Amino acid sequence: MTQPFNFEQALKDLQSGKSLTGKDSILGPLINQLTEAALQAELVQHLAHDPLPNRKNGKTPKTIKHPFGNFELDTPRDRNGTFEPQLIKKNQTTLTDEIECKVLSMFSIGMSYRDINQHVEDMYGINVSNATVSAITDKLIPELKAWQQRPLDSHYPIVWLDAIHYKVKEDGRYVSKAVYTLLALNMKGKKEILGLHLSENEGANYWLSVLTDLNNHGVKDILIACVDGLTGFPEAIASIFPNTETQCNPPLYRSYFKRVFFI
Repeated sequence: MTQPFNFEQALKDLQSGKSLTGKDSILGPLINQLTEAALQAELVQHLAHDPLPNRKNGKTPKTIKHPFGNFELDTPRDRNGTFEPQLIKKNQTTLTDEIECKVLSMFSIGMSYRDINQHVEDMYGINVSNATVSAITDKLIPELKAWQQRPLDSHYPIVWLDAIHYKVKEDGRYVSKAVYTLLALNMKGKKEILGLHLSENEGANYWLSVLTDLNNHGVKDILIACVDGLTGFPEAIASIFPNTETQCNPPLYRSYFKRVFFI
């Protein structure tokens, strides 16, 4: 049974320098107590509205991960097995989305699973396995696909097209990858990323497929396309957008592209 939160002891712990968050934190027991009280209240409401005879039937322990540290939660059960907690669902192992948000933010800046695990453990005293990190980051896939498939404007005054090369780790070794980047100035005068495409290297044939994809998502015309001196690039653009003026290696092309892209 969970012991009532001792406020006097918590105050002494705080004065002695004990952490509010993380492993063995001051607030961990309070979060535990409040969560169990909320679950009990859910069960009481369920029993009051259950059309069949029903009653309480003990508790099931489970470990919950939380920014204030891990804690053992006693989840109440009912006799008929029809009680479905809403605050902490049956297969749920985290109390809030805060940890997932931290994992996603670290993943987005290129941190490895090992580094993410170490940082989460340092911050919260929680060990997050590679499988858990992978399950969290997989939630980004539907959002990325929705972004890739979104409809685009029909006309853009200026579009910068360039491939930026990065070293990425693949099968235990570092290889070079080309990220085809399309940066536009839209009709409202705002910068907009139209698309990002990954390939082994840069080539006019792949650019042709990228431009075809751009056209399929609603782009009908581009006034000026700013590109580098890649052989066959202007021809690839003209085959999809015949009215577009192509500027090869315009003044300060690369420095301007990188400046506007990373701001």
